[in-house]
Formats: sequence, structure tokens, C-alpha cells
Amino acid sequence: MFFRWDWLRPQLTAPIVPTLGPIHPDALTVSVFEDILRAADTGDFLPYDKDRRWGGEKDEKVLREDVVHQPEHTLIPTLSRRGRGTVKVFAYGLPDSIVDEAAELAAKLAATHDVVHARVVRPLGPETTHSRGTRIQLKDFTAGPCPASDGPVRPVTNWPTAVQETFASFAETMAADGLAFLHTQMQAHRCGPVLAATVEDRIVGAIGPMEVRPDAIGCPQLMPQYFAVLPEARGRGLGRVLWRAAMRWGQSHGAAYQLLQTEVDSPSDRLCQSEGLASLGFTHTTSA
Repeated sequence: MFFRWDWLRPQLTAPIVPTLGPIHPDALTVSVFEDILRAADTGDFLPYDKDRRWGGEKDEKVLREDVVHQPEHTLIPTLSRRGRGTVKVFAYGLPDSIVDEAAELAAKLAATHDVVHARVVRPLGPETTHSRGTRIQLKDFTAGPCPASDGPVRPVTNWPTAVQETFASFAETMAADGLAFLHTQMQAHRCGPVLAATVEDRIVGAIGPMEVRPDAIGCPQLMPQYFAVLPEARGRGLGRVLWRAAMRWGQSHGAAYQLLQTEVDSPSDRLCQSEGLASLGFTHTTSA
């Protein structure tokens, strides 16, 4: 075993794992960290990797030979060749000086692997004040029934054909939010249902795909979704209607929970906070 849990566990201020993203606190074990090292050797997806549903090959992998694992801090670098390439160093540990050490390692590895971007990812605890970056939030479906969604939301395929055909232009407009990619997956029948909201027979918002899969300890989780509403349709409560419809779907299909990542103080962040989600911590990403 590479990682010493008695060293690493106290450093995990937020439940984020390199190459995998947020992990439920109950599933956050040394086995998960050992798994990402093994996946670096094989290049395969782990059975519980959220990216596995898209097929292909795993793009991001841990640079296991460059991991720094010490009693007071752990640095885990990853490499992605997507685009112009990125090295990220996940910096686990309490001293602020860890950021400088992680930045130095990220810059060195970016040069070694001839990639353009070098970044440091710093997990921060939920008690962090004046937080920036991304908040990790937990929706617990076992805590009580999800309220019904009161609005014009249904799966895209359940809308009339003329309405369905408006999804393409909606997806293109919201490409920056991942909807164009989602549309290609829908056309190839590679994903679960996508919920859509309409105004005047035109799709103006969507959330999906809706899929439930087991996590690292076999607990069913609602997988992350793409979520967007056209700018001109905002301010009508459609985002909340879509989100509640998605949560209701997840609960009714057996999910125990969902993990979400929201930019601090963004509309989606404020929505999740107002819906009572638990904050598990933050990640703050900086360029090295």
C-alpha cells in the first residue's frame, strides 16, 4: 500500500479525489486513493468513475512517480492531454506554505510533460470563511421526500416533436455549459433522459442526463448533470423548477444522494444553498 491513511486522513479537509472529483464522505477511504494509482498504470476507468459513462479512454491520470506523501502534507499531481494539456497538483495539508511547494511541482511537471497549463488545487474545509472557487454540496435523498416540481418540465423525448427540435439551437447557445456535448450524447443514445423546460413551445432550460450508478462502496448516487437556462429566460424560477424535477427523479429512481460542485456565489450555488444542501468544503484552483 502506497498511502498511509493515518497521514492522509487528517489532511482531507474536503472530500475531493484527484481524477475522480467529489466523493461521499462515507466512501472516502484509502482504497479510493490506491485505486487512482492503479488506474494510472492501466489507463482504465475505475468502475465508479463518473466519466466512465461517456466511454472512450480516461484522459486524466495520476503521475504516481511524482506523488509527495509525508506526515504533514501530500501532493498528488495529475496529467491531462486534453486541449493544450494540463498538470494539476492536488495539495492536501494544513500549512499555507503547501501552495508554494505545489506550484513549484506543477510548473516543473508541466515543463517535463510539455503541456501549457500548470495548476494547484487546494481543498478547503466547510468552515472556511471568505471562500472562493468551488463549493462541494451534498443532497441527501434519505433525509425526506423531495418536493414535486411545479412547472413545465418533462423529458425531452416526451415533448412534441416540434418542441424537441428546438433543443439543438438551445444546446448550441449554451455550449459553454456543456449542452452541445450533451446533445451529441443524446443523439448517439449514450446517456439517460434529459429534463427540459419550455416557454412558448421552445426549450429554454435543461438538466441531465439523469442516471443513477453505484459509488465506490456500492451506494447508489445520482450522477452529476449538465444544467443551463437561456439568459433571456432567467428570473422566472425555471432553474429551481428544473433542479427540483431532477432531485425528484433521482429520489424516485433509488438514489441515496447526489454531490454537486457550484461556483461560490453563482446562481446555482445560491439555489443549492437555499434548497438546504450540506456544504462539504471547497476547492480553490490557482495557476502555478
